[in-house]
Amino acid sequence: MNIQYIGERLFPGQLGNVFVILAFVSVLFSSLSYLLAQNKASRSDPEARAWLNLARIGFRIHSLSVLGIIGTLFYMLYGHLFEYEYVWHHSNSTMRMRYILSCFWEGQEGSFLLWTFWHAVIGNILIRSSKDWEASVMTTVAGVQVFLCSMLLGVYVMDYKIGSNPFTVLLRQHPDFANIPLFQNPNYLDKLDGRGLNPLLQNYWMTIHPPTLFLGFALTLVPFAYGIAGLWRKKADEWQKPALPWTFVGIAVLGTGILMGGAWAYEALSFGGFWAWDPVENSSLVPWLTLVGAGHVMLIHKHKGQSLLLTFFLSLITFILVLYSTFLTRSGILGESSVHAFTDLGMSGQLLLYLFFFMGLAIVMLVVNRKQFPSSLEEESLWSREFWIFMGSLVLLISSFHIMFNTSMPVWDKIFAKTYSTPNAAFYNSWQVPFAILLTFLIATGQYMKYKHSDIKVVLQKILIPFAVSILLAAGIALLIKMSEVIYIALLWSALFCVCANLNYWLMILSGKFKSAGASIAHIGFGMVILGALISTSKKEFISHSNADKDIASLKLTNGKNNILLQVGDTLQMGDYFVTYKGKFKKGPNVYFNVDYYTRQPDGKLKLDFELRPLVQINAQMGNVAEPDTRHFFHKDIYTHITYADYETIDKQKQDQNDYGNPKNSTLAVGDTVSSSNSLIVLEGFNTTVDKKKYGLNDSVLAVEAHFKLMTMDKKNYSANPVFVVIHNQVQSIAAEVPELGIKLNFWKINPETGKIDISVAEKSVNTPDFIVMEAISFPWINVLWTGCIVMVIGTVLAIWERLKRSVLAS
Repeated sequence: MNIQYIGERLFPGQLGNVFVILAFVSVLFSSLSYLLAQNKASRSDPEARAWLNLARIGFRIHSLSVLGIIGTLFYMLYGHLFEYEYVWHHSNSTMRMRYILSCFWEGQEGSFLLWTFWHAVIGNILIRSSKDWEASVMTTVAGVQVFLCSMLLGVYVMDYKIGSNPFTVLLRQHPDFANIPLFQNPNYLDKLDGRGLNPLLQNYWMTIHPPTLFLGFALTLVPFAYGIAGLWRKKADEWQKPALPWTFVGIAVLGTGILMGGAWAYEALSFGGFWAWDPVENSSLVPWLTLVGAGHVMLIHKHKGQSLLLTFFLSLITFILVLYSTFLTRSGILGESSVHAFTDLGMSGQLLLYLFFFMGLAIVMLVVNRKQFPSSLEEESLWSREFWIFMGSLVLLISSFHIMFNTSMPVWDKIFAKTYSTPNAAFYNSWQVPFAILLTFLIATGQYMKYKHSDIKVVLQKILIPFAVSILLAAGIALLIKMSEVIYIALLWSALFCVCANLNYWLMILSGKFKSAGASIAHIGFGMVILGALISTSKKEFISHSNADKDIASLKLTNGKNNILLQVGDTLQMGDYFVTYKGKFKKGPNVYFNVDYYTRQPDGKLKLDFELRPLVQINAQMGNVAEPDTRHFFHKDIYTHITYADYETIDKQKQDQNDYGNPKNSTLAVGDTVSSSNSLIVLEGFNTTVDKKKYGLNDSVLAVEAHFKLMTMDKKNYSANPVFVVIHNQVQSIAAEVPELGIKLNFWKINPETGKIDISVAEKSVNTPDFIVMEAISFPWINVLWTGCIVMVIGTVLAIWERLKRSVLAS
């Protein structure tokens, strides 16, 4: 039956699909044109110039098409065009409009499009700035865009689907929904709302973290493209000069994106921290580590002409690792080991082709050009700056290999058909802490070395003061915070040494000149990050502890012993605080829980110190998500999140006071006890001589009355006498209510053989007090970490700015 659907807006999808095809075709043309332009004898060759102009036109058409794709998809999301599966899957009509950005890149198609956009921006900058390198560099950049655009095509070649197109898949045509009754209605759009955005992404960090992170990923392409161009053109040394500023821009941007992700995890997720060694976290960290190594070995080569092969290797492997991370996070292979990974959309083969193509290109170019690398290297002095930078880069490379190898356990499972255990945070910490000690020590001392050779006595004299100060500080801090683990004390010292030595270098060697201190400031920030991470995580303290073991155990919570149960109005001690749960309220999809923290004053009275409002996002389709609230102090954070609560009943006082909840059944003998929320109920005995007139019963009716005593916590006693009745072989029960306690008892079965009876106890809904179970953690000195993040970014940006100024002056 051919149904004529009413109200479907098909033109935006058709327009978006045209832009997708145009973007792919134009960048394919651009890449081939750049290839032909570079293969000509020189840029002055008229034919080469013609191909170069055509390549530029193709790339600019591609860039405009990418903007067209983005604009069309935003229009569809903003206009709630739920007839499209992508729009339905990632948004709904009740979602706040500020999260439209998050909807855009929540799905695989949107995130690939974001990545494509940044490459288009970078490509246009390279067209204007790369000069003689344009054709060779842009051949690679445009080639990468060909692969990325193919991820959006959504076309079939034979039986294989290439890419996933957000414009061509209507919800009613999707295999999972095509046969549901809704789409038999021509007016189905009137009854359709979207699935909605993942609650975890409904946070302001997720509107700025993904674009920053993907810009960082995109920037790793530039040193890769310059490296390939250097090998292609037999200019193994010259490519590093234009690539160096881009490399450090990539370090700054990708590092900022990773730090934003940590801030989002700390603020919005409830695992209790900023880093969990999650596979997706690792997949973004590892390329940053190798990019940092690449930038520093470029400096070695610039000043000494050494480490050429390592420079190529780190520059090329960084982009390859970004592609490998893309495969890990988008192939569905991490579905069991990461909460951040995408599900498989059937593009695993395409992702592998993408990875293997550029990995093969890099390997072939290195092998073919192996003679460009010096066969014998000048031995580096142990006391030279280049040797210490080289060692630091080597530590970063080994650290990266360890992280990525263990992150890839699901891959090894598939390859070797075995099940390997997924490493936990403790495993990563045990290996990465020694690497961090080595790295911070090398950073502390490296700047005091001169290129080629340094007088070790002079170096020792210069670092003596920061070395001694760091030892004294480490000893004092270790004693103050009661740190006893030797490996952590060693890291505490090396991080402090890194901060003190670079601060001393800035103030004493550079005479406090700010414009020349970019590297030192960035290194100070890095040392502070390590220092803050060490103290805040190793000495974090759960200040909430179970006060109702049985009740909390029944909820089957993770780390139940670190949870505290609070009834509304309760005030319980928790660490140095007294906490009170004041109730809850709902605003939009969020339920907020009012938790007040008090401190005891010298006169014994409690004074309100601060209030926290942890929340739970209610999402019937994707599950409720707890979001913590944190009180920030100069020296610590108090981090609180809800682990269990009654999310459904927001205000029990608004319920009908006569409503009873679901009854609970029990089997009792005389003397047995059953409990309610506010009393103990004891079966005292039976009465077979029931006053039947009292209950309006005939004398021929069989009736048995049960006598119950109800005892409250304040030692008040009440009685209830439900009646079991048999009328013409039909069993009935006459309930007994205790209005003062809001309890109703029903006596509905007798077992003559055992002498036991079955009863049910129903309570009014208002009887059950509102309660929450929450977890509270103290993170000492975590602001050292966040301050270090800011300092590191400022230092890196300052170093890039000064390097760019020198480059402009030199040209």
